Amino acid sequence: MKNILITGGTGFIGGHLVRFLEPRGYRITILSRDPQPPPVNPDTQERRYVSALDQLDDDTRWFGVINLAGEPLNAGRWNPQRKAHYRDSRIGLTSDLNAWMRSLPHAPEVYLSGSAVGWYGHWDDESLDERSQPNGGYAHELCRDWEAAASHELPGATRLCIVRIGIVLGANGGPLPEMMFPARLGLGGPMGSGLQWWSWIHIHDLVRLFLFLLESDQASGPFNGTAPHPVRQREFSRSLGKALNRPAFLPLPAFLASLVLGEFANELLLKGQKVLPRAAEAGGFEFQYPLLDMALRDIIGYR
Repeated sequence: MKNILITGGTGFIGGHLVRFLEPRGYRITILSRDPQPPPVNPDTQERRYVSALDQLDDDTRWFGVINLAGEPLNAGRWNPQRKAHYRDSRIGLTSDLNAWMRSLPHAPEVYLSGSAVGWYGHWDDESLDERSQPNGGYAHELCRDWEAAASHELPGATRLCIVRIGIVLGANGGPLPEMMFPARLGLGGPMGSGLQWWSWIHIHDLVRLFLFLLESDQASGPFNGTAPHPVRQREFSRSLGKALNRPAFLPLPAFLASLVLGEFANELLLKGQKVLPRAAEAGGFEFQYPLLDMALRDIIGYR
């Protein structure tokens, strides 16, 4: 059994990842801000929850650390206080995590740290991969500093992979359930112009990518956690309407999205980037759901 510490292990992505890794020979410890963790399934008694790094045993030999902590950016309307919390929940915790790893008698073999495709900033139709340069904006600055914290004074024996995650699609979390309600009413039309690119990934492919990076000894650096076929937002709306057998005709005007959601809409919904997972594919990773219709068919179950 290989010991893995996961921060953010009770969230949407982290929960799926924990359940995916446990039957594959990994013993999971979850660092959670929640002092009352959810009940442990009798079949996963090896799972452990802690609320602080100093609760971890000094003599545990860690194979890997997976850092997924961070307050969701759609947790509320953005303001200076909330932005400060977004930073602290990512950068502050990541800095503490790196300091803890430096204190260990045996450095973890691998460190997977989350980031987001917002690192690239706002683009039009340019295809972006891990070698592309960023284009500024709040999301870029947040991800830039998050990634810098993950690499700061990391133990030399630890292999670091940064996973820049796109829009994660799943039935029990992420943005899709919230999008499905208006879409079932025929209200799931394009947002703004609908021409902005959305770089998405099926939750199952994302957790498979994390496992791939854990077990690929030569993998290091940034990896885009996105499917190989991003789509424009209006195409996403049409595909979702098709999956639900509903028309997607009523758009959400840009001014209304900005009025209701403020900077969050302007930063993450009405603008986007066309991000490609070239590093993962070059390393031999194969997507089970490379196309949006395939992903929605699996998640929603339409025929």
